[in-house]
Amino acid sequence: MGEYRVGVDIGGTFTDIVFLDSTGTLHTKKVSSSKENYATAIMEGIGEVFRETGTSPGDVEEIIHGTTVASNAILELSGAKTGLITTKGFRDVLEIRTLRMPRLYDLAWEKPPPLVERYLRLVVDERVDARGNIQRPLNPVEAEGVVERLLAEGVEAIAVCLLNSFANPSHELMIKEIIAHRAPDLPFCISYEVLPEIKEYERTSTTVMNAYVMPIVSKYLTSLRAELDAIGLTSRLLLMQSNGGLISDTAATHMPVNIIESGPAAGVIGAQALAKILALPNCITFDMGGTTAKAALVENHQVTRALEYQVGGGIISGSRLLTGAGYVLKVPSIDLAEVGAGGGSLAWIDPGGSLQVGPKSAGATPGPACYDLGGTEPTITDASVILGYINPAHLVGGALKLNAEKAQRVFEEKVSRPLGVSVEHAAYGAHQIAASNMIRAIKSVSTERGRDPRDYTLIAFGGNGPLFASGMAEALQMHRIVIPPTPGLFSSFGLLYTNVEHHYSRTFRRLLRSADLTLLNKAWDALVLNAREQLAADGFSEAQMRIRRTASMHYQGQSFELTTPAPDGPLTAENVPALEEAFGKEHERTYGHRAGPEEPVEIVNIQVIGEGIPDRPRTPEKILPDNAGAGAATRRRAYFGPNTGWLETPVVRRADLTSWHEGPCIVEEYDATCLIPPGAKAVLDAYGNILMELP
Repeated sequence: MGEYRVGVDIGGTFTDIVFLDSTGTLHTKKVSSSKENYATAIMEGIGEVFRETGTSPGDVEEIIHGTTVASNAILELSGAKTGLITTKGFRDVLEIRTLRMPRLYDLAWEKPPPLVERYLRLVVDERVDARGNIQRPLNPVEAEGVVERLLAEGVEAIAVCLLNSFANPSHELMIKEIIAHRAPDLPFCISYEVLPEIKEYERTSTTVMNAYVMPIVSKYLTSLRAELDAIGLTSRLLLMQSNGGLISDTAATHMPVNIIESGPAAGVIGAQALAKILALPNCITFDMGGTTAKAALVENHQVTRALEYQVGGGIISGSRLLTGAGYVLKVPSIDLAEVGAGGGSLAWIDPGGSLQVGPKSAGATPGPACYDLGGTEPTITDASVILGYINPAHLVGGALKLNAEKAQRVFEEKVSRPLGVSVEHAAYGAHQIAASNMIRAIKSVSTERGRDPRDYTLIAFGGNGPLFASGMAEALQMHRIVIPPTPGLFSSFGLLYTNVEHHYSRTFRRLLRSADLTLLNKAWDALVLNAREQLAADGFSEAQMRIRRTASMHYQGQSFELTTPAPDGPLTAENVPALEEAFGKEHERTYGHRAGPEEPVEIVNIQVIGEGIPDRPRTPEKILPDNAGAGAATRRRAYFGPNTGWLETPVVRRADLTSWHEGPCIVEEYDATCLIPPGAKAVLDAYGNILMELP
C-alpha cells in the first residue's frame, strides 16, 4: 500500500490525472471534463491508468485534488438557498458593498446580484463596539425567532455575521448554539470562525460565500469519496486550497471558502518547486489552458499571495486596481492575474470590423470547430491547426483527432473572408491578438507591481502555454523560457509538490510602537496553538510542524494593508523597529515610495501559517514521464507571419533535444506542443525541462 501519489485537476476542457511513484516515474491521463458530474471524469481517468499500467487501488498512497466545484457554483449562481443573520442596520451590506466599480464611467454596469436575497437577510437588535464591549445584549428569544423564520423559508444553509464580532464573538456563539439545537443537520457558519477580521462587507461576503457553497461541496466530496471507496481506493483525499496549501476533504467540507480557487494555485506551486530545483529565484509563471490564461510571480523562490480576491466578476483583463465586479473573498490566495484567452477562445469580428479573441470560449462542449463535435465558431486551437503548429493527428497522443479542413473552412467563412485577407493571415492575426491579451496578465503581476519582466524567467505550462510562450517572451524582451515535463498536465503534477497548510488570522488593531506587546503576543500564541492542534489532528508530530507568523499593517490613516513576515518568536521592543522597517520596504516596493521614520505604523491583522512537513520529500528531484518518447520526428510546414511566411519546420520529440536545436522547430508531446520560433534555440536540461533562449 502506498506506492503512488495521485494528482487530479479539473479544468474547463480537460480533467488531468497524474500518478507519481517514489522513483519519479510519472503516468498521465487527460480526459474530457464531465460538467454534469465532475467525479465521472475522475473515475474514468483513474480507471484507465489502472488498466494501462497494471496498478491497483491498493498502490495509491493519497489523492490530491484541485477542483472548480465551489467556484462554478458561484459563477453559475447555483449554490444553496442561504439565509443571513446580521446586526440591525446592516441588512444591506451585501448590496451596498464597497462602492468600488470595475468601469468608472459605464452607467450601464450593474453589480452582481447578492448571493442572499433580501427577504432571507434577517437582523437581530444587538450591538458590540470595535473594542469588544457589549453595548446592547442579544435577546436569545429574538435570535431563536429569527432562526425559526429562516427555517420556515426552507433555507439550505445559514450564515451569521454580526457587527464587530471579531472583537467579541459571544453573540455569534449564542446564535450558533441555537441553530445547532433547532436544525442540527443544517449547514451553517459564523463569521468569527470563518474570518475574525475587521471590515464588515469583506467579512460578510466571505462568510456568506462559505455557507453558499457548503452543501454543494459537501455533496460533491461525499459522492467522490463514496465512488473511490467503491473501487477499493481508500487512500486519504486532500484538497488544494486557494492559498497553495492542502487540507483534508473533511476540513474542506466545513470551510469550502478555502478551496474556491484551488485549481489555478497548483500550477504556481509546481513552478515554485521547479524554480528551486533550477536555482531560478525570480520567475513569472504562465498557465494557458482551454478557457483562460493565468500569470503569477515567484520571487526569491516564494509565491506571492493576495489577502483577498474576487469571484464571479468575469475575467480580469485590465488594471487590477479596477475592482468591484465580483464577490469579495477575503482569504489568502495565490496572487494570480487572469485573462479570457485559451485554446477554446473564440475569434470574432466586432461591429467596427476589428478581429477580437475571447473572452467567450467554446469550452469542452462543443469545443473548437476542429474537434468536429458540433462547434461552428473559429477558435485559437483552429488557428493553431491552420498555422501548422498543432498536428491534427497527435493531440492528446492521437486520442483526439482534429478536422483540419473544418478549421480552415470555418476560419475562412467567419474571419478571413469578412476581413479580406488570406486564411493563414487571419489565423496568425488571431494568434497574435490572443498573445497580446495574455501579455496583459503578465504585466499585471510584473510591470504594474514595479517589476521588470526582463529580469525574470518565464515558466510556461498548460495545454497551450508552450505554444505561445516564445511570442509573448519576445514581446516582453524576456530571454529565457522553461517548459517543464508534461506541461499540459503540470497543474495536476503541481498538486503533488504541496504540503498541508492551515492559515489563521484575527484583527488586533493597534499602533505598533505603543501596542501592549504582552496582549499582542498572547493573541498570536493563540493562533499558533490553533495551528498546532489542527496539524496534530492531521497526523503531524511536533517535529513536522513549521509555524510562520505574518502581520498586515498600514500607515496610520490608510485603508489598505500590506502583509510582511513577522518574527518567529515573541514580539519585543527590540524587534518592533525591524517589523516597521520590513513594512516600509514592502510599501516602497509596492507603491514606489515610503513615509519617513516619524510616520506611525498600525498593525491591523495578525496571521499564522501552520505547515505540515512530511518525513521524506513529497516528490523526487527528477521526473520520468511515461510518454516522454511519444511521437516520431518528422517535418511539416508552419506559418511564422507575413515577413517570414511558410517554413519547412522540423517536428521532434522532447527526448530529441539532447543538444541545442535552432528554431524554427516544433516539439510534440502527448499533452502539449512547444513552438520554438526562428531565431530561438532550445535544449533539454538534466531534469527533463526544455530550456529555450531568445536572442
